[in-house]
Amino acid sequence: MKNLLKLKYLYKLKESGIDYFEGFTSQERKIDMPNELKELEKICKTCTLCDLAKTRTNVVFGEGNPKAKLMFIGEGPGEMEDKTGRPFVGRAGKLLTKIIENVLELKREDVYISNIVKCRPPNNRVPTIEEAETCKPYLLKQIDIINPEILVCLGKTAFMYLLNTDMPISKVRGQIFEYKGKKVIPTYHPSYLLRNPSAKKEAYKDFLLIKSML
Repeated sequence: MKNLLKLKYLYKLKESGIDYFEGFTSQERKIDMPNELKELEKICKTCTLCDLAKTRTNVVFGEGNPKAKLMFIGEGPGEMEDKTGRPFVGRAGKLLTKIIENVLELKREDVYISNIVKCRPPNNRVPTIEEAETCKPYLLKQIDIINPEILVCLGKTAFMYLLNTDMPISKVRGQIFEYKGKKVIPTYHPSYLLRNPSAKKEAYKDFLLIKSML
């Protein structure tokens, strides 16, 4: 019940134009989201707005080119990411890096990589609606600052929470959507490709489309 009240309060603040606040104290105060990634990261790393803060080792803010034309959005940090504080460094991350280098013919540092939630959900479970919506202002501000041309949603969770839809990833992958003037292309999450190698052929087509748009 306490968490539901928190979420309702967050929505109320959001409707009032407040994107971030620090703690539920008797003197809630508005904090303007900074327009620089490093400053935003500092705020994010001290965040305790949801219960994921209680179990995290590190906040995984994101990394890459702050002026990237291409931005990848995943679901949330895994075990390796939680330990290192870096996004996509485990098995799925290595596959993503190979795709960036071999299919897109870019360097990993040329793109920007982030997640819907910045803290690891226990046992790598899917982030709850409350967790995703609480953390989402950080991601939206990252998108605003970086201003990429193309957003690639890796998996259903990223696509669902960014565009507020529950369409299956198998139905929307490889299609072009729009978010605030930016192209959005959903595709399979690298971890799904590791479990289902047969899907790599479809993902390859998606990345060829992305490459043609850069």
